[in-house]
Amino acid sequence: MDVVEGIDELRPQHGPAFIVVGVFDGLHRGHAYLLAHLVAEASARGARPAVITFDHHPDEVLMGKAPPLLLDPGERLERLEDAGVAVTVVQHFDQALRQTPYDAFVQRIRARVGLSGFLMTPEAAFGFERRGTPATLAELGERDGFDVVVVPTFDLDGKEVRSSTIRDSVASGDLEIAARLLGRPVSLTGSTEPAGDGRTRLEFVLPLALPPDGDYEATMDGRPVQLRILGGAAYLLGETSSRRVTIVLERPSGR
Repeated sequence: MDVVEGIDELRPQHGPAFIVVGVFDGLHRGHAYLLAHLVAEASARGARPAVITFDHHPDEVLMGKAPPLLLDPGERLERLEDAGVAVTVVQHFDQALRQTPYDAFVQRIRARVGLSGFLMTPEAAFGFERRGTPATLAELGERDGFDVVVVPTFDLDGKEVRSSTIRDSVASGDLEIAARLLGRPVSLTGSTEPAGDGRTRLEFVLPLALPPDGDYEATMDGRPVQLRILGGAAYLLGETSSRRVTIVLERPSGR
């Protein structure tokens, strides 16, 4: 997979691109459904399936505070590649991008790479004041020669699968519900730092969603370990020589 640091770094060889725009935090079951459609629609057009995502959560700019993430940024790229994405653009999100009209955003892409089209859900939108809706993009595409494909949202038990719901489940300690919505167990990926007393602290590139304080049964590289959440920090109860680890959470200890 080609990883491109911003739309302005796109080049003709990255296209023609069939694109979906989104945060893709968690790469949950709804995202997997969307990416499967992306790959299929791109293939049908002889295009490359491409994702435009962001270097941090847009809510940091839009709301003044970003939520904790469900995935380490590096792991997000790995999972996008595993899903069949050929090009991922990691775009810096700032006030300038926030105020960019949707048509100017599209023209920035078209000026650099062939654009086959966009994949969207009915409620999806981008650009200033979220005016880049399926309807307005379709009108623009009819003029400029690209497609807009709209697919239904992915529902589970009659409810849309959302990253915010998964964050709430993790924060409340309901790891089973979070895992069901993710399509895999909740995990934490980070670098390691000795913390004394035989503990190892996990350090994250960006804040990750953590369950409530307590001890948790988990696995690391397939072997059982104990993880302690305390005061918004995560500790491996034991030492490791690995500088970067992924801890898969199973359940609170004692259950």
